[in-house]
This record gives sequence, structure tokens and C-alpha cells, in this order.
Amino acid sequence: MKRTSPVMNNTWNSRVNWKLIQTSASPAHIARLAEDLEISPALCSILHQRGMTSLEEMQFFLSPGLRYLQPLEDWPQLQQAADLIASSHDSGNRIAVWGDYDVDGITSAALLKDFFQSKGIDIRCYLPHRVQDGYGLNMAGMEKLAGEGIKTLITVDCGISHHSEISRARELGMHVVLTDHHLPGSELPPANVIVNPQCTPCPYPGLAGVGSAFFLAAALNRTLPGPQMDIRNLLDLVALGTIADLVPLDRANRILVKNGLLLLSEGRRPGIYALKEASGLGGTDSIGAGQVGFALGPRINAAGRLDDPCQALELLLCRDLQQARTIAARLNTLNNERKKTEETILDMARQQANNYKDDSGLILFDPDWHPGVLGIVASRLVEEFYRPCLVLTRENGLIKGSGRSISGFNLYQGLCSLKSHLTGFGGHSQAAGLSLEPENLEELRTGFSRVISECIGPGPHQKEIVLDALLGLDELSPDFLQELELLQPFGPENPRPVFLSPPLKVLDQSLFGKDKHVRFDLKDPESGVKLRGQFWRQGRNLKETSLKGKNLTLAYTPGINVYQGLVSIRLNIREILEVS
Repeated sequence: MKRTSPVMNNTWNSRVNWKLIQTSASPAHIARLAEDLEISPALCSILHQRGMTSLEEMQFFLSPGLRYLQPLEDWPQLQQAADLIASSHDSGNRIAVWGDYDVDGITSAALLKDFFQSKGIDIRCYLPHRVQDGYGLNMAGMEKLAGEGIKTLITVDCGISHHSEISRARELGMHVVLTDHHLPGSELPPANVIVNPQCTPCPYPGLAGVGSAFFLAAALNRTLPGPQMDIRNLLDLVALGTIADLVPLDRANRILVKNGLLLLSEGRRPGIYALKEASGLGGTDSIGAGQVGFALGPRINAAGRLDDPCQALELLLCRDLQQARTIAARLNTLNNERKKTEETILDMARQQANNYKDDSGLILFDPDWHPGVLGIVASRLVEEFYRPCLVLTRENGLIKGSGRSISGFNLYQGLCSLKSHLTGFGGHSQAAGLSLEPENLEELRTGFSRVISECIGPGPHQKEIVLDALLGLDELSPDFLQELELLQPFGPENPRPVFLSPPLKVLDQSLFGKDKHVRFDLKDPESGVKLRGQFWRQGRNLKETSLKGKNLTLAYTPGINVYQGLVSIRLNIREILEVS
């Protein structure tokens, strides 16, 4: 792996700030560690420069077994919640789980439903409809569950911002166990027990909602009577929800997701097997975080965003493969509809964004936009304009929507400082949902840009790309690319390695995918190796610009492409850093 970098003035892409990181360890030290771990020095070097400097740290990272999880007793609220639920069950009380309509919420509900079924306990699952009910808890649902005789309510992936609804549940005679992972406000809701890593000291601070639900199930597993379930069988749902929710892949999440990916690859659950088939994968194909995030997750999300999330819940719990295939095909159709809706709104939002070129952040609004895809559209716009972005529509007399942010700006904290303009909000540092009265829109627009400017400057903001090494095309091989997969799962705090290319000559350039994407045929003049590169979603930017005959220096991730049985190496281009 090459270790010298070319001289670059970055005049082609001034919005990108890149840095090439290099390990401080000597080649001899890296070689010794690599030999002990039975990996290549190149992979060992990447681990070292990502902070794993000892043999023990590298061993954990490559093989993060469940034994590395801290004891359940280190999170006292888990046992409190388990004791309350067990006592309620012993008293013959009915139990309900209230989830959310996204992947995290649906997998959380499926996990607890599956767990209780293993114990011979039938529970009620309640998932709100995106359009009819909105996000999270609602009064009508509380009244309905109370009318059905529910005495114990477990929330998953929601509840921390729903004070009045939880108060009403308590008034109706319910015990409430609130499990969530979203940031709390200044006052906690009056639940009997709160299981949220954001609220109390917790050995697993970065969990998704499904992670909190998993640890509750683990505590219940040893508290409820009867044989204990093999709790590891739930990790496929944990991996699916955790990856889709884009939470940091810290120590605990790495353990959960790495082991869960093994189950997702095996496709033991009929619903997962069928979902993989509907996504164009084999039911037992080995998959990583990328296939979960870009193939499986969107199809589950499509149910909740455009229709009824209970369809996705039914799929995950389905025991019959043929029935699962029918449901998965329905979700695939919804996902295709979601893509079309998303593209239409994205084009309209992009045109609006061009009217606010001087704003530090983007607030885009149309009363007719479908609320189910606004978060995805916001993500795409942040990618394109590299500014924090809120995408809004009108629902039931209010303006509601979703936001996404960029590195350095905490979106949730930004909304906290603007709460006087809002009727409600919640979320994370990089993603949030919000609602406001229509007359407050322009004040919010002004305040949003002001808060961003005060935090990270007025812009234009530079996206930073961290490059793991300078890597020529002659150094790419199927064996090396296979070895890179040992770093899975990729995601926040553990990105897929990005490499810096030497100057590569463009032999040909073309558009594909309805002109959305750009394909380059590239040659490394130094080694003579030729490979194809793909620059996703850049067709609009390069449609009128030919780089044929030019030399490009790229930030790229290599991948293996299989088409009609033929295996080849492809460069997935992250950015063009220099043109000469």
C-alpha cells in the first residue's frame, strides 16, 4: 500500500477538504501485529490508524463476540422494567407494545412480539399509521388500548417526548415501561420505568431503539418463568434496525450488529429470506451493512412511509415462506412507489434550494409533498448542497417535516434553541422531526440560518473526506477486497475505507441509470491497469461536462461487481478531487 501523496491544489472541488491519514507505527510493528492476527499489513495499518493500537483491541474489532457485552446489572433500569412486566403478567394483565412506523420501530416491536411468543405470552402490537396517526404516541390510541383491557404498555423507539400521552395512559390505569433512545427534553414523562440510554448512565450509550428493546428482552428472559429463549436468535432484527437508524457503531452496537449480520446472511427468518429475494439477493447470500441499509431497510420503511407499517411487522414475524414472499412483493411495489415520489419531490425541493443559495441552512416547504419521504429527500439535499436541511409539508393544519444535518452541527440542539417557533420536535444530532404553526415558518427560516452560522459559520461549508491510504489500481485484488469486509459492519464511526487514487486517465465517459449516474473507464498510467469507475447520482452535474482524456485523482472505495457470473473490480467514486 503506497504511502506518499500527490501534490494537489484541489481547484476542481473546492467544497471538499480531504486528508490522508497515516499510521504512526513502524512497518515492523505493523508486520508483527498482522502476523499475530493472520491479516495483511495493509488491513492492520487501517485498524491502527483508526485507533486500534493493541493486539487485544484489534482482536475485539475483528471478532466482537457477545462475551464482550457488559452485564445487564450495569443498567439497573432493565431489571426494574423486567420486574414490573413480570409482575403484571403474573397478575393476568394484558400487555401491549407500541412501536413506530420506521425500521427501528418496526423491528423493535417484532423483537418483543417474537420474544413473548417464545414464552407463550400473547401481546398486542400497536404501530401508528404515518398519515392517519403521525409520529409516536397519540391519545386516540391510548383510549383504544385501554378499551381493549391493556394494563401494561411498553413503548419502543418512542415515548420520551410524549408527556401528555403517557400521563393519559397512567390515568387510564396502565403501567408504562418506556424504552427509547431519542434525546429527552428538560422534563421526563411520567412512565413507571424509563429504559433509555440517553436518560441514565448506561454501558451501551449509542443504542438504537431496537437495541434498548433487545436488552429489555434479555432481562425479561431470566425474569419470566419457563425455559429461557436463546436470545441470540433476535440479533437479526437488532442488526436490521440498528443499521437502518444510522446510530454510531460503537462498541456495543458493533457487537450486536456484527453477530446479527450473520443471522441476516443465513436468512433463517422466512420474512428476511423473502425480503432478500425481493431485493434481488439470494435468501442465504452473505450480506453487509450496505445491503441492509440500501436494500432491506428501504423496503420495510416503504410500508410505514406510504402505507401501513403492520405489513412489515407481519413480514418479520411470518413463519411461512410463501406467505412471506407475497408480503415482500407488496413491500417491493411500495418501495418502487416511494422512489418515484421521492424523485418528484427531490426535483421540486432542489429548485427551491437554488433560491436560498446564501442561507446557511435550507428550509424547503410545499403543502402537497408526501410526508413519508421527507427525511430521505432531506438526506439527499444535504448530500448535494452540504448544508443542514429541513423539508416540510402541511399536515392537519400544521407544518411538519424532517431534517438532516452535516458534521459539526447538532440538529437537535439547534432546534432546542428555536423551540419558541415550534409546536414539537425530537431526534438526534444528525436527524430530527418537527412541527410548527404555519405563521412561524419564515421566523424559523431566519432563525435556522442564524443558529447554524453562529455554530459553524455562514458557509459555504466544506465536506471533509478522510482517506485511509493512497492505493493504486495494481494493488486492488479480490483477496484484498474480501479482507476489507472483515471491517464490517460499516456505518457511523466506522466508515467503509476510502482510498486516494494516483492520477488516472479517463478513457471513456458515459451516463447510465436514466442518466442519473456517470461511468468512467479509467487507466492507471503507472501500472497500465484499467478499471471502471462509477460516480453515483452525478449525472446532472456532469451531463454537459466531458472529462474524457483528462487525468482524475479520486477518493474511491473499491468493490467487487458480479454480473451474469462474471466477477470484476469496480471503483465507487466518492469525490473527484483533482482534474488535470
